[in-house]
Amino acid sequence: MFQDSLTRTYDAIVVGSGATGGWAAKRLSEAGLSVALLEAGRSVSPKEFTEHMPEFHLKYRNVSLDWLKSRPVQKQCYACMEYNYDWFVDDLQNPYSTPPDKPFTWQRLRILGGRTLVWGRQSYRMSDLDFKAASHDGYGSDWPFSYKDLAPYYDQVEDYVGISGAAESNDALPDGHFLPPMKMTCGELHLRERVQKQFGRTVTIGRTAILTKNHNGRAACHYCGPCERGCSTFSYFSSPFTTVKDAVNTGKCTVITNAVVARVDMDAGTNRATGVTFVDAITRQTKGVRGKTVVLCAQAMESTRILLNSSTREHSAGLGNSSGLLGRGLMDHSTGAGADGELPGFDTKPAPYSGPHRANGIYVIRFRNLEKGPQHPRFIRGYGFQGSAIPEFNFHAQGYGLSFKQAVKSGIYGISLGAFGESLARDDNFVSIDPELKDAWGIPALHISMTHGDNEKALHEDAAETAAEMLEAAGAKNVRIQSTVAEPGMAIHELGTARMGADPKKSVTGPFCQLHDVQNIFAMDGACWVSSGCQNPTLTMMAITVRACDHLIERFRRGEV
Repeated sequence: MFQDSLTRTYDAIVVGSGATGGWAAKRLSEAGLSVALLEAGRSVSPKEFTEHMPEFHLKYRNVSLDWLKSRPVQKQCYACMEYNYDWFVDDLQNPYSTPPDKPFTWQRLRILGGRTLVWGRQSYRMSDLDFKAASHDGYGSDWPFSYKDLAPYYDQVEDYVGISGAAESNDALPDGHFLPPMKMTCGELHLRERVQKQFGRTVTIGRTAILTKNHNGRAACHYCGPCERGCSTFSYFSSPFTTVKDAVNTGKCTVITNAVVARVDMDAGTNRATGVTFVDAITRQTKGVRGKTVVLCAQAMESTRILLNSSTREHSAGLGNSSGLLGRGLMDHSTGAGADGELPGFDTKPAPYSGPHRANGIYVIRFRNLEKGPQHPRFIRGYGFQGSAIPEFNFHAQGYGLSFKQAVKSGIYGISLGAFGESLARDDNFVSIDPELKDAWGIPALHISMTHGDNEKALHEDAAETAAEMLEAAGAKNVRIQSTVAEPGMAIHELGTARMGADPKKSVTGPFCQLHDVQNIFAMDGACWVSSGCQNPTLTMMAITVRACDHLIERFRRGEV
């Protein structure tokens, strides 16, 4: 059966099974196209989910990952732990290089569904403040479409995925189709009221891809907390049990796991892709699969790596690189700035075994450099905050028995805000192929060169100050601020490197994610992004994919593929 899947010619080959790859497979197969969905990792079963497993069942009690010598990069990820570390890549098998003075942390999974198994699930729309940012402040380029063009696809994705949240009628963060919002704590409601009254800024509950009521055959969240360890009720969105499942159920989609794609294959005579070559992750055998179109959804840098490694005599610098911009303009949201403190006057105690463990926080909508109003003199674009106000345990408590239990619960009522800032697209932030380094399957590895610049630094200095002033306005005490910018990659929001645009001399992909240079290759993941905004990108990635797939389906119907 597997061999048969490699001898036929598919209408579309989709590389990557995460947020965008799952949507591409679903959309194309439901339209009647035959699809091969390639995933570099193995399949995953709900039987291995551990969201309800106590730590004493683990060999190392989840105390440290220092013993994971093969994952020195991955253990930097908040979601990588003893419960699930084998979902993450082995860094020794999957190397990359950076300049000595430009560290970059590339946190990634190779498993069916990719990072949708562990993502933070924050889901925000972008607006024309983002899509047309260049027209607003003169930096970079506008996207080749507007919010109005993407809005119907946001609607479709939200209606399917299930996004809980609250409408706020704020132009900087368009409202969507929401399930009922999760409840804010008393401290968070207090912060919202004070911040609105004193500054006119909006604090809202996070908009998250977690169900607050039964939806599309999936159960509402039962608030157990550790979503990064899987969800037996599928209450948060992950592609294997939603979009990929739907694609397979059409009978038109074949999933090929352990397929490490090395390159896209080309027919020089027609300048068209004919399929992809991959290495079997288990046997190390080189194999191929043929298709009329190739849709790259492997993750921004991974998709670009495939294109760079697919050079031919006609495309000597990589597929889609006639502009010289393939690999350029790497972005990752800047993080690190914010403030935290203690909120007096709230007597609520933390509840270790009862009550909701809300896997969500609050969000402060961007208020700097809006379309109308003053512009900051030191930086362009803006930032949003994620945070919380909750009672915390006193883990330094002393004693035994009842007195110890009471002491543990006598911790502070903590309040914090952490910034996510826009990362400007700069051509000196780039990925290229390392001339010497290869992965365990013999495929040339990436060289990643990125820094956060002066704009990000100034933005975060301001974010630290505004975070502190908002906490103080709420009456917080012992406020501590942090204004430094974290190492690139820590947001885990890699974007750009195959930017879209109408002009082939200034972009790599067109308005529907197709390469200007090769019309049957598409980059439908974060690679096509022009600018980053400051919002978490996954919802917008999925909407872009659905829009691009509908365009591709129409091309098939017109006989243009």
